[in-house]
Amino acid sequence: RAVEERGFESLFFPEHTHIPISRQTPFPGGGELPKQYSHTHDPFVALGACAAVTQKIRLGTGICLVIQRDPITLAKEIATLDSLSRGRFVLGIGAGWNREEMRNHGTDYANRWGLVREKILAMRAIWTEEAAEFHGEFVDFDPIWSYPKPVQRGGPPVWIGANSKWVFDRIAEYGDGWMPIGGLGSGNMERLKAACAARGRNVADITLALFGAPTSLDALRGRIEQGFDELIFNI
Repeated sequence: RAVEERGFESLFFPEHTHIPISRQTPFPGGGELPKQYSHTHDPFVALGACAAVTQKIRLGTGICLVIQRDPITLAKEIATLDSLSRGRFVLGIGAGWNREEMRNHGTDYANRWGLVREKILAMRAIWTEEAAEFHGEFVDFDPIWSYPKPVQRGGPPVWIGANSKWVFDRIAEYGDGWMPIGGLGSGNMERLKAACAARGRNVADITLALFGAPTSLDALRGRIEQGFDELIFNI
């Protein structure tokens, strides 16, 4: 409610189902892993609570660890949230970085982006088809009925949170937005345009959302000049 009252446009929640006590995988930000990583709500339960007491703000995941979730169950959770919020949900996704966390879910780190791709494509089928089916390397199911369908046509927008050299092809294939940390980086806008053009997509249709935006006004102006449409701040 406080976010909506203050004129912000959206609220994003992160996701870690748990944090293994083992620190085999170093924290990408360097140093000790902040306590907040192991003290997160389930994003869909929390966002459902937010949907019930707000009217306008968009509600998103920043990010949902798709590879650690069953795609049929996740598709229903997302469709339900989008329906109850009257089309206000944004699905921010990533593949994750904590190898031990993935192993606890039976997920192979080496195949994480292949899993992300198939789960997103499978969920899009569930959201848009009366009798959805999907047959891939990692996800496979015969025709199913699943309701409700999302309010947003085609399903909620999918924003990909990643910074690797492969992210542009992934956005062009199955994304609606890019949600990097830090900024665009040299040459990355041109890479995104080329990837979209190769798939017959217009880069103008891709939302650029800066995750963990700076609080300096000069820095923010610079990011807006780079082409960012959305600025997502840490609270």
